[in-house]
Amino acid sequence: MRLSVNIFLTADGVMQGPGGVDEDPSGGFDRGGWLVPYLDEDFGTIVDGWFRRADAFLLGRSTYDMMHPYWRQITDPDNLVATKLNGLPKYVVSSTLSEPVWEGTTVISADVVDVVAKLKESGDGELQVHGSCELARTLQDAGLVDEYRLIVFPVLVGPGKRLFSDAAAASGLTLVDSKVTSMGAVYSAFTPAAFTVGRVGVEDGQEDQVV
Repeated sequence: MRLSVNIFLTADGVMQGPGGVDEDPSGGFDRGGWLVPYLDEDFGTIVDGWFRRADAFLLGRSTYDMMHPYWRQITDPDNLVATKLNGLPKYVVSSTLSEPVWEGTTVISADVVDVVAKLKESGDGELQVHGSCELARTLQDAGLVDEYRLIVFPVLVGPGKRLFSDAAAASGLTLVDSKVTSMGAVYSAFTPAAFTVGRVGVEDGQEDQVV
């Protein structure tokens, strides 16, 4: 399976609490709901396109707990996102969750990288990560991400959880899709690309070059 990471971001790189003030107040974050003023038809089309490709979902515990109370109650067969989330297999990474209430959920309690690597080898289709900051970073560090799908909204919120940490390894990306919504959000899809950091033709007084 291909593994994609699908994320909403502010222009300053924050992914925390996009949908509401109370969505993820961890760390004292009180600036949630920042994407709401920018929702439009273009946004819906992009996100529906993500979910049409999904064959299974991989979520961190916090994201799982935020999503299931809402989406489990949506039974409209014409709601693509709800139909996919409720009907497809879901894998949640947690060392404490023992009895998941969302139908079709399997708990990954240990050896996350090895388990996800085996899932990727198990067949065709797409395994999607949504939100799940720490999990996404772990998968990035392990080189397991096949595609990043990012929608960057024209808003700054300051401190908050970020997808890419300062400790992330240097990595190149290849743009494979892009779109600007009517409200000014920028959608970009990237696949990993070869990337080398080194001293190439560096003279005294010059900074290291990236090639």
